[in-house]
Amino acid sequence: MRLDVVTIFPEYLDPLNVSLVGKARARGQLGVHVHDLRDWTYDRHNTVDDTPYGGGPGMVMKTEPWGEALDTVLADGYEGGAHQPALIVPTPSGRPFTQELAVHLSGRPWLIFTPARYEGIDRRVVDEYATRMPVYEVSIGDYVLAGGEAAVLVVTEAVARLLPGVLGNAESHRDDSFAPGAMANLLEGPVYTKPPAWRGREIPDVLLSGHHGKIARWRRDEALRRTTEYRPDLIERCDPKAFDKKDREMLSILGWEPDPEGEPCGRFWRRTGGVEQ
Repeated sequence: MRLDVVTIFPEYLDPLNVSLVGKARARGQLGVHVHDLRDWTYDRHNTVDDTPYGGGPGMVMKTEPWGEALDTVLADGYEGGAHQPALIVPTPSGRPFTQELAVHLSGRPWLIFTPARYEGIDRRVVDEYATRMPVYEVSIGDYVLAGGEAAVLVVTEAVARLLPGVLGNAESHRDDSFAPGAMANLLEGPVYTKPPAWRGREIPDVLLSGHHGKIARWRRDEALRRTTEYRPDLIERCDPKAFDKKDREMLSILGWEPDPEGEPCGRFWRRTGGVEQ
């Protein structure tokens, strides 16, 4: 996979040289090219922004530097043998970035990122390049950052770890929270390693039992418990067929019951009070 990032802060992307992404780059599984947008400016101040039409606070990133930068990135990529580019536009007004989208993007051979600053990029830039390639406007959360570079790091790591050979254990990502294709996307429960006791805290006995069935059940119950506490909306959206008899018993303990008016779907809803803490 090839990644291109155009930014006014190339140094912000230095973390792409470390951890799994850095190792993937070193092994040639991931080609990362970071470009300074100011290289495509021609005034002495290297101006990349201007006041917005219609008035309002803040500044808007100009069309000319972005257009020339993206034209050059595309030309260089095609010359280097890259194909099927997709434009990734980090923005608070984009679609939520999810594990499902990460899986989809991991199947594309070439991603081009446009992390913006100020009030964003002149809309004509996105509209222009949407005629040449798929565009994904994505948000990593319901908050606003100073710029899109942090989102580039998030998306890149989420995508890169899904590439073949990047993770040491190829099965590691199949049990991820939010893994697509599962009828029940639950948060993962707690994990433990040696030593068995630390500062007076011991790991749950079941994990030392060697009984794989009981361990699997405990992990499933902890996933249900954590999801209830932090992301109850995930349980509300789950396909009821994803829950077996033991799941339903735990859900009842946690304050859930199937919606009698939701038949035949029977999705779960939370009772008021009665939730185990």
